[in-house]
This record gives sequence, C-alpha cells and structure tokens, in this order.
Amino acid sequence: MPLMKFHIYRGRSPEEIDTLLDAAHDAMVQSFKVPDRDRYQILNEHEPSHFRALDTGLDIPRTNRFVMVEVVSRPRTTEEKTSFYETLCAALQQRCETASTDVMVSFTSNTDEDWSFGRGRPQFLTGEL
Repeated sequence: MPLMKFHIYRGRSPEEIDTLLDAAHDAMVQSFKVPDRDRYQILNEHEPSHFRALDTGLDIPRTNRFVMVEVVSRPRTTEEKTSFYETLCAALQQRCETASTDVMVSFTSNTDEDWSFGRGRPQFLTGEL
C-alpha cells in the first residue's frame, strides 16, 4: 500500500517497464516513507487508438512516452503528494528518459478499513500493520 496503476502506450521493452516501475516505487518509498516491500503496482499498456491524454488546456506537450499514474492510498499530506510528484518526475526523467510533461498523477484516498492484504483480515484494523 499504496496501490499504483500505470497506463502507458504499448511498445516499451520489458527492461524499460521494469525501470519505470522501479523508479516509481523508489519515489513512493522516498516521498511516503513506506517500507521497501510495500509494493503494489499494475501496469496497463494501451494502443494509441485506445488512449487519450490531453493537457487540460495547460499547453503541456505530450509524446508516446506519456505515463498516467493512479495512486490509491490512505490519506497523505499535501507536502507528501507534492514531494511524490516532484520525485517521480525527476526519477522518470533520469532513469526512463520520460519528460515531466509526459507524467500525469491522480490520487484516490481511502481509509484503513478499505485494505486487506490477505487471509481475509483488515491488517490495519487488526494491528498487524
């Protein structure tokens, strides 16, 4: 936890995808101070004809390196989220050659009762986490 969902255009190599997921996880660990093994990521590849990501009128150029990241998490502070945006963009630029103009992030917050990591128990509520 957090759960990260990635949407990218089809065509990156398995090595590029591994690097992208590793860079995003490292940004999450750094920004939210989550344990290293707290890693839940789903990556979806889309044909260009099935994926649209414009700029909301902000004059932000997009390329085929575009990455949309959905983060589902317990509530985070504005400072933590801002740190994540900046750290993620820097990591993707450095490690994946993906410009910050090609990174979009959206957060969805939930609470402790919304998570079960297995065994049919809500670990945040039972005290296991």
